[in-house]
Amino acid sequence: MSRRTSMRQLTSHNLSTFRRQPFAEISGSLGDLGTFLPIVIALTGGHQISLTTTLIFTGVYNILTGFLFGIPLPVQPMKAIAAVAILNNLTAGQTAAAGIFVSSCILLFSITGLLSWFTRVIPIPVVKGIQVGAGLSLIISAGSKTLSSLSWTGPSWADNYIWMIVAFLVLFAISLRPRTPYALILFILGIIFAIIRVSANPHHHLPGFRLWHPYVQSPSTSEWKTGILDAGVGQLPLTTLNSIIAVTHLAADLLPDVQTPSVTSVGLSVAAMNLFGCWFGAMPVCHGSGGLAAQYRFGARSGASIIFLGLLKLLVGILFGESLADLLRKFPLALLSVMIIAAGLELASVGESLNTPRARDLYKERARSTSSPDLTDEERRNRWTVMLVTAGLLIAFKNDAIGFIAGMCCHWSYHFPSYIASMRRDRTLSRENNSATHDENQALLPR
Repeated sequence: MSRRTSMRQLTSHNLSTFRRQPFAEISGSLGDLGTFLPIVIALTGGHQISLTTTLIFTGVYNILTGFLFGIPLPVQPMKAIAAVAILNNLTAGQTAAAGIFVSSCILLFSITGLLSWFTRVIPIPVVKGIQVGAGLSLIISAGSKTLSSLSWTGPSWADNYIWMIVAFLVLFAISLRPRTPYALILFILGIIFAIIRVSANPHHHLPGFRLWHPYVQSPSTSEWKTGILDAGVGQLPLTTLNSIIAVTHLAADLLPDVQTPSVTSVGLSVAAMNLFGCWFGAMPVCHGSGGLAAQYRFGARSGASIIFLGLLKLLVGILFGESLADLLRKFPLALLSVMIIAAGLELASVGESLNTPRARDLYKERARSTSSPDLTDEERRNRWTVMLVTAGLLIAFKNDAIGFIAGMCCHWSYHFPSYIASMRRDRTLSRENNSATHDENQALLPR
Protein backbone atom coordinates (compact mmCIF):
# COMPACT_ATOMS: atom_id res chain seq x y z
CA MET A 1 0.00 0.00 0.00
CA SER A 2 1.42 3.40 -1.01
CA ARG A 3 1.81 6.19 1.51
CA ARG A 4 -0.72 8.31 -0.41
CA THR A 5 -3.34 5.55 -0.30
CA SER A 6 -2.69 4.99 3.39
CA MET A 7 -3.08 8.69 4.15
CA ARG A 8 -6.33 8.79 2.19
CA GLN A 9 -7.70 5.88 4.22
CA LEU A 10 -6.65 7.43 7.53
CA THR A 11 -8.26 10.75 6.60
CA SER A 12 -11.46 8.96 5.63
CA HIS A 13 -11.39 7.06 8.94
CA ASN A 14 -10.90 10.29 10.91
CA LEU A 15 -13.76 12.08 9.14
CA SER A 16 -16.24 9.21 9.29
CA THR A 17 -15.52 8.56 12.98
CA PHE A 18 -15.93 12.24 13.91
CA ARG A 19 -19.20 12.51 11.98
CA ARG A 20 -20.54 9.36 13.66
CA GLN A 21 -19.63 10.31 17.26
CA PRO A 22 -18.41 13.93 17.52
CA PHE A 23 -19.00 14.33 21.26
CA ALA A 24 -17.24 11.06 22.07
CA GLU A 25 -14.21 12.14 20.02
CA ILE A 26 -14.12 15.57 21.72
CA SER A 27 -14.52 13.98 25.16
CA GLY A 28 -11.77 11.47 24.41
CA SER A 29 -9.40 14.23 23.30
CA LEU A 30 -9.58 15.67 26.83
CA GLY A 31 -8.97 12.34 28.56
CA ASP A 32 -5.24 12.90 29.04
CA LEU A 33 -5.57 16.33 30.68
CA GLY A 34 -5.19 14.70 34.10
CA THR A 35 -1.54 14.02 33.26
CA PHE A 36 -0.87 16.97 30.96
CA LEU A 37 -2.16 19.88 33.05
CA PRO A 38 -0.44 19.24 36.42
CA ILE A 39 3.00 18.77 34.83
CA VAL A 40 2.65 21.77 32.51
CA ILE A 41 1.51 23.96 35.42
CA ALA A 42 4.40 22.83 37.63
CA LEU A 43 7.05 23.34 34.92
CA THR A 44 5.59 26.72 33.97
CA GLY A 45 5.66 27.85 37.61
CA GLY A 46 9.35 26.92 37.84
CA HIS A 47 10.12 28.77 34.56
CA GLN A 48 11.47 25.53 33.07
CA ILE A 49 9.24 25.76 29.99
CA SER A 50 7.21 28.40 28.19
CA LEU A 51 3.47 27.79 28.59
CA THR A 52 2.65 29.62 25.35
CA THR A 53 5.27 27.78 23.29
CA THR A 54 4.28 24.43 24.82
CA LEU A 55 0.59 24.92 24.01
CA ILE A 56 1.32 26.02 20.43
CA PHE A 57 3.91 23.35 19.67
CA THR A 58 2.02 20.46 21.30
CA GLY A 59 -1.07 21.66 19.43
CA VAL A 60 0.80 21.38 16.13
CA TYR A 61 2.15 17.97 17.17
CA ASN A 62 -1.39 16.77 17.98
CA ILE A 63 -2.68 17.87 14.57
CA LEU A 64 0.17 16.20 12.66
CA THR A 65 -0.04 13.03 14.74
CA GLY A 66 -3.78 12.74 14.11
CA PHE A 67 -3.31 13.11 10.35
CA LEU A 68 -0.29 10.81 10.05
CA PHE A 69 -1.38 7.93 12.33
CA GLY A 70 -5.20 8.10 12.40
CA ILE A 71 -5.42 6.98 16.05
CA PRO A 72 -5.74 9.00 19.30
CA LEU A 73 -1.98 8.87 19.92
CA PRO A 74 -1.29 11.33 22.75
CA VAL A 75 1.35 14.02 23.08
CA GLN A 76 2.42 13.68 26.71
CA PRO A 77 5.11 15.22 28.91
CA MET A 78 8.30 13.20 29.36
CA LYS A 79 7.51 12.32 32.97
CA ALA A 80 10.98 11.37 34.23
CA ILE A 81 12.44 14.63 32.92
CA ALA A 82 9.52 16.60 34.37
CA ALA A 83 9.89 14.92 37.78
CA VAL A 84 13.63 15.66 37.99
CA ALA A 85 13.12 19.21 36.71
CA ILE A 86 10.51 19.91 39.38
CA LEU A 87 12.34 18.23 42.28
CA ASN A 88 15.84 19.55 41.46
CA ASN A 89 14.78 22.97 40.12
CA LEU A 90 16.46 22.46 36.76
CA THR A 91 16.85 25.49 34.52
CA ALA A 92 15.03 25.82 31.20
CA GLY A 93 18.29 25.02 29.40
CA GLN A 94 18.86 21.84 31.43
CA THR A 95 15.28 20.69 30.79
CA ALA A 96 15.68 21.32 27.06
CA ALA A 97 19.06 19.53 27.00
CA ALA A 98 17.50 16.43 28.57
CA GLY A 99 14.71 16.35 25.96
CA ILE A 100 17.12 16.86 23.05
CA PHE A 101 19.44 14.10 24.33
CA VAL A 102 16.63 11.54 24.67
CA SER A 103 15.23 12.39 21.23
CA SER A 104 18.67 12.13 19.62
CA CYS A 105 19.05 8.62 21.04
CA ILE A 106 15.54 7.67 19.88
CA LEU A 107 16.37 8.99 16.39
CA LEU A 108 19.48 6.79 16.33
CA PHE A 109 17.50 3.74 17.51
CA SER A 110 14.87 4.39 14.81
CA ILE A 111 17.11 4.82 11.79
CA THR A 112 19.37 1.89 12.72
CA GLY A 113 16.45 -0.51 13.20
CA LEU A 114 17.18 -1.06 16.90
CA LEU A 115 13.60 -0.16 17.85
CA SER A 116 12.20 -2.84 15.54
CA TRP A 117 14.69 -5.34 16.95
CA PHE A 118 13.69 -4.43 20.53
CA THR A 119 10.05 -5.05 19.61
CA ARG A 120 10.81 -8.49 18.19
CA VAL A 121 12.92 -9.75 21.08
CA ILE A 122 10.99 -8.33 24.07
CA PRO A 123 8.42 -10.97 25.19
CA ILE A 124 4.75 -10.00 25.28
CA PRO A 125 4.43 -10.74 29.03
CA VAL A 126 7.14 -8.12 29.69
CA VAL A 127 5.38 -5.57 27.47
CA LYS A 128 2.08 -6.27 29.23
CA GLY A 129 3.85 -5.91 32.57
CA ILE A 130 5.11 -2.46 31.59
CA GLN A 131 1.58 -1.47 30.61
CA VAL A 132 0.01 -2.84 33.80
CA GLY A 133 2.75 -1.25 35.90
CA ALA A 134 2.28 2.11 34.20
CA GLY A 135 -1.48 1.95 34.76
CA LEU A 136 -1.18 1.08 38.44
CA SER A 137 1.50 3.77 38.85
CA LEU A 138 -0.96 6.34 37.53
CA ILE A 139 -3.56 5.21 40.07
CA ILE A 140 -1.07 5.25 42.96
CA SER A 141 0.26 8.66 41.93
CA ALA A 142 -3.23 10.13 41.72
CA GLY A 143 -4.18 8.64 45.09
CA SER A 144 -1.03 9.92 46.80
CA LYS A 145 -1.49 13.42 45.38
CA THR A 146 -5.12 13.43 46.47
CA LEU A 147 -4.34 12.32 50.02
CA SER A 148 -1.68 15.00 50.43
CA SER A 149 -3.65 17.86 48.86
CA LEU A 150 -7.38 17.33 49.51
CA SER A 151 -9.67 16.99 52.51
CA TRP A 152 -13.43 16.75 52.95
CA THR A 153 -13.78 20.54 52.73
CA GLY A 154 -10.51 21.77 51.26
CA PRO A 155 -8.58 23.32 49.77
CA SER A 156 -11.79 25.00 48.59
CA TRP A 157 -15.51 24.47 48.12
CA ALA A 158 -14.80 23.44 44.48
CA ASP A 159 -11.95 21.03 45.14
CA ASN A 160 -12.36 18.37 47.85
CA TYR A 161 -13.24 14.74 48.54
CA ILE A 162 -16.94 15.43 48.07
CA TRP A 163 -16.51 16.50 44.45
CA MET A 164 -14.17 13.55 43.88
CA ILE A 165 -16.80 11.10 45.13
CA VAL A 166 -19.45 12.77 42.97
CA ALA A 167 -17.18 12.46 39.93
CA PHE A 168 -16.60 8.76 40.69
CA LEU A 169 -20.33 8.09 41.07
CA VAL A 170 -21.02 9.78 37.75
CA LEU A 171 -18.21 7.77 36.13
CA PHE A 172 -19.77 4.51 37.35
CA ALA A 173 -23.24 5.64 36.31
CA ILE A 174 -22.29 6.50 32.73
CA SER A 175 -20.79 3.04 32.25
CA LEU A 176 -24.39 2.13 31.41
CA ARG A 177 -24.25 4.71 28.60
CA PRO A 178 -20.71 4.55 27.18
CA ARG A 179 -21.29 7.31 24.62
CA THR A 180 -21.76 9.96 27.33
CA PRO A 181 -18.90 12.51 26.92
CA TYR A 182 -17.69 12.17 30.51
CA ALA A 183 -14.31 13.91 30.11
CA LEU A 184 -15.92 16.82 28.26
CA ILE A 185 -18.47 17.31 31.05
CA LEU A 186 -15.75 17.13 33.70
CA PHE A 187 -13.54 19.59 31.80
CA ILE A 188 -16.32 22.17 31.38
CA LEU A 189 -17.27 21.85 35.05
CA GLY A 190 -13.62 22.22 36.09
CA ILE A 191 -13.15 25.32 33.95
CA ILE A 192 -16.30 26.91 35.42
CA PHE A 193 -15.05 26.22 38.96
CA ALA A 194 -11.60 27.59 38.07
CA ILE A 195 -13.06 30.82 36.63
CA ILE A 196 -15.15 31.37 39.76
CA ARG A 197 -12.16 30.78 42.05
CA VAL A 198 -9.84 33.08 40.05
CA SER A 199 -12.48 35.82 39.88
CA ALA A 200 -12.91 35.69 43.67
CA ASN A 201 -9.18 36.18 44.32
CA PRO A 202 -7.89 39.75 43.73
CA HIS A 203 -4.30 38.45 43.39
CA HIS A 204 -5.15 36.23 40.44
CA HIS A 205 -6.16 37.25 36.94
CA LEU A 206 -8.44 35.79 34.31
CA PRO A 207 -6.86 35.02 30.92
CA GLY A 208 -6.33 37.98 28.61
CA PHE A 209 -4.92 38.49 25.14
CA ARG A 210 -1.15 37.95 25.08
CA LEU A 211 0.89 38.10 21.89
CA TRP A 212 3.33 35.20 21.52
CA HIS A 213 6.99 36.21 21.46
CA PRO A 214 8.95 33.19 20.21
CA TYR A 215 12.57 32.83 21.30
CA VAL A 216 15.43 30.36 20.90
CA GLN A 217 17.30 28.91 23.87
CA SER A 218 20.68 27.22 23.60
CA PRO A 219 21.84 25.21 26.63
CA SER A 220 25.31 25.97 27.95
CA THR A 221 27.98 23.27 28.37
CA SER A 222 27.16 22.81 32.06
CA GLU A 223 23.42 22.68 31.30
CA TRP A 224 24.00 19.93 28.73
CA LYS A 225 25.94 17.89 31.28
CA THR A 226 23.40 18.31 34.09
CA GLY A 227 20.37 17.83 31.87
CA ILE A 228 21.68 14.64 30.26
CA LEU A 229 23.05 12.97 33.39
CA ASP A 230 20.36 14.02 35.89
CA ALA A 231 17.23 13.74 33.73
CA GLY A 232 17.93 12.43 30.23
CA VAL A 233 19.47 9.06 31.12
CA GLY A 234 16.51 8.16 33.36
CA GLN A 235 13.98 9.15 30.70
CA LEU A 236 15.51 7.07 27.89
CA PRO A 237 14.26 3.60 28.96
CA LEU A 238 10.85 5.05 29.87
CA THR A 239 10.45 6.61 26.41
CA THR A 240 11.72 3.50 24.59
CA LEU A 241 9.62 0.99 26.52
CA ASN A 242 6.41 2.82 27.46
CA SER A 243 6.14 5.60 24.88
CA ILE A 244 7.12 3.63 21.79
CA ILE A 245 7.06 -0.16 22.19
CA ALA A 246 4.19 -0.42 24.70
CA VAL A 247 2.08 2.21 22.95
CA THR A 248 2.22 0.39 19.60
CA HIS A 249 1.15 -2.87 21.29
CA LEU A 250 -1.66 -1.05 23.12
CA ALA A 251 -2.87 0.57 19.90
CA ALA A 252 -3.08 -2.86 18.27
CA ASP A 253 -5.05 -4.19 21.26
CA LEU A 254 -7.49 -1.29 21.58
CA LEU A 255 -7.95 -0.42 17.89
CA PRO A 256 -7.52 -3.64 15.88
CA ASP A 257 -9.48 -2.25 12.91
CA VAL A 258 -7.05 0.64 12.35
CA GLN A 259 -3.57 0.24 10.92
CA THR A 260 -1.13 0.29 13.86
CA PRO A 261 1.86 2.62 13.40
CA SER A 262 5.26 0.95 13.43
CA VAL A 263 7.68 1.49 16.30
CA THR A 264 10.05 3.16 13.85
CA SER A 265 7.46 5.75 12.79
CA VAL A 266 6.49 6.45 16.42
CA GLY A 267 10.17 6.77 17.33
CA LEU A 268 10.79 9.22 14.49
CA SER A 269 7.76 11.21 15.63
CA VAL A 270 9.11 11.49 19.20
CA ALA A 271 12.52 12.51 17.89
CA ALA A 272 11.17 15.14 15.50
CA MET A 273 8.91 16.77 18.12
CA ASN A 274 11.71 17.42 20.59
CA LEU A 275 14.63 18.04 18.25
CA PHE A 276 12.59 21.01 17.03
CA GLY A 277 10.43 22.19 19.94
CA CYS A 278 12.92 22.04 22.83
CA TRP A 279 15.06 24.75 21.23
CA PHE A 280 12.11 27.15 21.55
CA GLY A 281 11.24 26.45 25.18
CA ALA A 282 8.57 23.80 24.57
CA MET A 283 8.13 20.98 27.06
CA PRO A 284 9.88 17.67 26.19
CA VAL A 285 7.11 15.32 25.02
CA CYS A 286 6.51 11.75 23.88
CA HIS A 287 3.65 9.36 23.01
CA GLY A 288 2.67 7.48 26.19
CA SER A 289 0.56 4.35 26.52
CA GLY A 290 -1.19 5.91 29.54
CA GLY A 291 -2.39 8.82 27.44
CA LEU A 292 -3.68 6.51 24.72
CA ALA A 293 -5.57 4.46 27.31
CA ALA A 294 -7.04 7.65 28.80
CA GLN A 295 -8.24 9.05 25.50
CA TYR A 296 -9.66 5.68 24.46
CA ARG A 297 -11.39 5.30 27.85
CA PHE A 298 -13.27 8.56 27.38
CA GLY A 299 -14.39 7.95 23.80
CA ALA A 300 -11.58 8.67 21.32
CA ARG A 301 -11.37 6.18 18.45
CA SER A 302 -9.55 8.09 15.70
CA GLY A 303 -7.03 10.81 14.98
CA ALA A 304 -9.88 13.32 14.72
CA SER A 305 -9.98 13.54 18.53
CA ILE A 306 -6.41 14.75 18.90
CA ILE A 307 -6.69 16.97 15.83
CA PHE A 308 -9.52 18.74 17.68
CA LEU A 309 -7.35 18.93 20.81
CA GLY A 310 -4.45 20.31 18.77
CA LEU A 311 -6.61 23.03 17.25
CA LEU A 312 -7.88 23.95 20.72
CA LYS A 313 -4.34 24.16 22.16
CA LEU A 314 -3.14 26.17 19.18
CA LEU A 315 -5.97 28.67 19.43
CA VAL A 316 -5.71 29.07 23.20
CA GLY A 317 -1.91 29.34 23.07
CA ILE A 318 -1.91 32.03 20.39
CA LEU A 319 -4.69 34.09 21.99
CA PHE A 320 -3.95 33.78 25.72
CA GLY A 321 -0.60 32.09 26.30
CA GLU A 322 1.02 32.74 29.69
CA SER A 323 -2.11 34.48 31.02
CA LEU A 324 -3.72 31.03 31.38
CA ALA A 325 -1.40 30.10 34.26
CA ASP A 326 -3.66 31.25 37.12
CA LEU A 327 -6.75 29.62 35.60
CA LEU A 328 -4.99 26.28 35.06
CA ARG A 329 -3.64 26.27 38.62
CA LYS A 330 -7.19 26.55 39.95
CA PHE A 331 -8.52 23.61 37.93
CA PRO A 332 -9.88 21.18 40.59
CA LEU A 333 -7.44 18.41 41.48
CA ALA A 334 -10.40 16.26 42.54
CA LEU A 335 -11.68 16.11 38.97
CA LEU A 336 -8.23 15.60 37.44
CA SER A 337 -7.54 12.74 39.85
CA VAL A 338 -10.66 10.86 38.80
CA MET A 339 -9.61 11.16 35.14
CA ILE A 340 -6.12 9.85 35.97
CA ILE A 341 -7.47 6.89 37.96
CA ALA A 342 -9.91 5.97 35.17
CA ALA A 343 -7.05 6.10 32.65
CA GLY A 344 -4.86 3.96 34.91
CA LEU A 345 -7.58 1.33 35.22
CA GLU A 346 -8.03 1.26 31.44
CA LEU A 347 -4.29 0.79 30.89
CA ALA A 348 -3.88 -1.86 33.61
CA SER A 349 -6.83 -3.85 32.26
CA VAL A 350 -4.91 -4.80 29.09
CA GLY A 351 -3.10 -7.41 31.18
CA GLU A 352 -6.29 -9.47 31.13
CA SER A 353 -5.62 -10.55 27.51
CA LEU A 354 -2.14 -11.97 28.25
CA ASN A 355 -3.11 -15.64 27.89
CA THR A 356 -5.98 -15.23 25.43
CA PRO A 357 -5.82 -15.59 21.63
CA ARG A 358 -5.83 -11.76 21.46
CA ALA A 359 -2.26 -11.65 22.82
CA ARG A 360 -0.04 -10.66 19.90
CA ASP A 361 2.48 -13.51 20.17
CA LEU A 362 -0.23 -16.17 20.55
CA TYR A 363 -2.23 -14.66 17.68
CA LYS A 364 0.80 -14.81 15.36
CA GLU A 365 1.58 -18.37 16.45
CA ARG A 366 -1.94 -19.51 15.61
CA ALA A 367 -1.82 -17.66 12.29
CA ARG A 368 1.30 -19.63 11.31
CA SER A 369 -0.16 -22.99 12.30
CA THR A 370 -3.84 -23.86 12.61
CA SER A 371 -2.87 -26.88 14.72
CA SER A 372 -0.93 -24.84 17.29
CA PRO A 373 -1.62 -26.31 20.77
CA ASP A 374 -3.14 -24.26 23.58
CA LEU A 375 -1.00 -23.06 26.45
CA THR A 376 -0.47 -25.50 29.28
CA ASP A 377 -1.31 -24.50 32.83
CA GLU A 378 2.41 -24.14 33.57
CA GLU A 379 2.94 -21.85 30.56
CA ARG A 380 -0.01 -19.69 31.60
CA ARG A 381 1.33 -19.43 35.14
CA ASN A 382 4.82 -18.57 33.90
CA ARG A 383 3.51 -15.81 31.62
CA TRP A 384 1.43 -14.31 34.44
CA THR A 385 4.43 -14.41 36.74
CA VAL A 386 6.66 -12.61 34.23
CA MET A 387 4.02 -9.90 33.77
CA LEU A 388 3.50 -9.47 37.52
CA VAL A 389 7.25 -9.37 38.25
CA THR A 390 7.68 -6.67 35.59
CA ALA A 391 4.74 -4.61 36.88
CA GLY A 392 5.60 -5.14 40.55
CA LEU A 393 9.26 -4.09 40.30
CA LEU A 394 8.33 -1.15 38.08
CA ILE A 395 5.90 0.10 40.73
CA ALA A 396 8.15 -0.67 43.70
CA PHE A 397 11.18 1.20 42.32
CA LYS A 398 9.23 3.70 40.18
CA ASN A 399 11.51 2.86 37.28
CA ASP A 400 10.58 1.24 33.97
CA ALA A 401 14.13 0.02 33.38
CA ILE A 402 14.22 -1.96 36.64
CA GLY A 403 10.83 -3.51 35.91
CA PHE A 404 11.98 -4.40 32.39
CA ILE A 405 15.23 -6.02 33.56
CA ALA A 406 13.41 -7.98 36.28
CA GLY A 407 10.79 -9.20 33.80
CA MET A 408 13.42 -10.26 31.26
CA CYS A 409 15.39 -12.14 33.94
CA CYS A 410 12.21 -13.91 35.06
CA HIS A 411 11.38 -14.80 31.43
CA TRP A 412 14.89 -16.16 30.80
CA SER A 413 14.81 -18.19 34.02
CA TYR A 414 11.79 -20.11 32.72
CA HIS A 415 13.29 -20.65 29.26
CA PHE A 416 16.89 -21.34 30.29
CA PRO A 417 16.39 -25.08 31.09
CA SER A 418 14.70 -25.74 27.74
CA TYR A 419 17.43 -23.73 26.00
CA ILE A 420 20.15 -25.87 27.63
CA ALA A 421 18.24 -29.05 26.76
CA SER A 422 17.90 -27.86 23.16
CA MET A 423 21.65 -27.18 22.96
CA ARG A 424 22.38 -30.66 24.29
CA ARG A 425 20.06 -32.23 21.73
CA ASP A 426 21.69 -30.25 18.92
CA ARG A 427 25.14 -31.29 20.15
CA THR A 428 24.10 -34.94 20.33
CA LEU A 429 22.58 -34.84 16.85
CA SER A 430 25.70 -33.13 15.53
CA ARG A 431 27.93 -35.86 17.00
CA GLU A 432 25.67 -38.58 15.58
CA ASN A 433 25.69 -36.95 12.13
CA ASN A 434 29.46 -36.58 12.21
CA SER A 435 29.84 -40.23 13.25
CA ALA A 436 27.51 -41.38 10.46
CA THR A 437 29.40 -39.28 7.90
CA HIS A 438 32.69 -40.71 9.14
CA ASP A 439 31.38 -44.29 8.80
CA GLU A 440 30.17 -43.57 5.27
CA ASN A 441 33.53 -42.11 4.30
CA GLN A 442 35.32 -45.10 5.77
CA ALA A 443 33.08 -47.44 3.77
CA LEU A 444 34.02 -45.65 0.53
CA LEU A 445 37.78 -45.95 1.07
CA PRO A 446 39.53 -48.65 -1.07
CA ARG A 447 40.43 -51.80 0.81
